[in-house]
Amino acid sequence: MLAARNIKATFYVIGRSVDLHPGVLRRTVAEGHEIGNHSQTHRLLSKLSDSEVRQEMQRCQDAVGRAAGVRMRTMRPPYGGLLQSQRELVHREFGYPTILWSVDPLDWKRPGPSVVASRILSGTTAGGIVLAHDLHSQTVDAMPATFDGLLRKGFKFVTVSQLIAMKRETSEAQASVTPVN
Repeated sequence: MLAARNIKATFYVIGRSVDLHPGVLRRTVAEGHEIGNHSQTHRLLSKLSDSEVRQEMQRCQDAVGRAAGVRMRTMRPPYGGLLQSQRELVHREFGYPTILWSVDPLDWKRPGPSVVASRILSGTTAGGIVLAHDLHSQTVDAMPATFDGLLRKGFKFVTVSQLIAMKRETSEAQASVTPVN
């Protein structure tokens, strides 16, 4: 579906799933998609100790390294739950910025493919990050219409790291402009 539309995406993976299905991860990487850390076991990180958060990040990082030999550059906490001190720890020790989202179609509630597509199409704005879970068949079923609708609206798909780089370039360009009186 992505290849047919020349779309690259970022997949936030759970380490235990990578361990169970390393071939899926290798294929995802081979097709040019970005991989991000989504923890080893999908626990709510804000309820864990610093040591447990470290283990969650490290074990997922190790699983991805074993399966595909790639280094992840970002992380998304399960449920979006991460304390500020934990964000700082993860960034300091792993180099991962914490990535959340701007559009959540609540696909995990299984509202049906047309609702998922509609919520994404109506909620997406320039520079946005769409949250979608590929483990729900109805979300997968919603994606062709979603991708085609966003492409028709003129959206360009990029990985999260590409989006970060684009935002950084824009900020730097704006900072270098000197106002003329």
